[in-house]
Amino acid sequence: MPKNNHQEQEHSKLKRKKYEEKLRELQVELCYLQSWVKSTGARIILLFEGRDTAGKGGIIKAITERVSPRVFRVVALPAPTDREKSQMYIQRYIRHFPSAGEIVIFDRSWYNRAGVEYVMNFCTKDQRDSFLELCPTVERWVVESGVTLIKTWLEVGMGEQDRRFMARITDPLRQWKLSPMDLEAYGRWDEYSKARDKMLAATDTDYSPWYILYSDDKKRARLNGISNILSLIPYEKIKQPEVILPKRSRKRAYDDQSGLRGRKIVPQLN
Repeated sequence: MPKNNHQEQEHSKLKRKKYEEKLRELQVELCYLQSWVKSTGARIILLFEGRDTAGKGGIIKAITERVSPRVFRVVALPAPTDREKSQMYIQRYIRHFPSAGEIVIFDRSWYNRAGVEYVMNFCTKDQRDSFLELCPTVERWVVESGVTLIKTWLEVGMGEQDRRFMARITDPLRQWKLSPMDLEAYGRWDEYSKARDKMLAATDTDYSPWYILYSDDKKRARLNGISNILSLIPYEKIKQPEVILPKRSRKRAYDDQSGLRGRKIVPQLN
């Protein structure tokens, strides 16, 4: 029986050294992309969806680690307020769309309506179906207005999700990621699978396609995801002017440590 994508990743986990070398190469390219976006006034939306523990936060951190938060802006919205619930559904997301020279990264997005909101009974079937019908039209409008929209679904396997949930339960550094909602959603694997497939069938279009990123191997998924995003944007390396540090003037030499003597100094760890 041929292996599926989850099994292949499980048997070929990427070594840390190779991962760090390749990640640095990609982060350099992201810096080139940043300069190109600022220079051309491009507007880009990177949208990440997937089950809990799929690795959305990890790939977003890898993307934003070495770039400016004024260009790469992360949007992770909380539950809607009563006022937002009275608005058009997509209204609270549109206000975060990019202006010229910006890349907006959605850590979950308007696709909450097709996934978590429907599976967890925060919206009705009619509301979900209406969203799936209208969403392609809205995204066509976004793309035709000049915005580059890249949608990535991170696909984690059931076994790997089990391991990641157990790590969140036992590791103090990860326990903050665990919520009662996560535990309730954990038991609804098949409902989420059906919701995912319904969403993909309705919104995977030629002008706004979904890219499926298998993420059982977190390191490999980050590299694959970033590489795919870069391949979809026609950016160029912008030539930067030569920078020469000016000489420091010592005409009015000053003991810059004198004002620090006698102050409270942060202790050095051994």
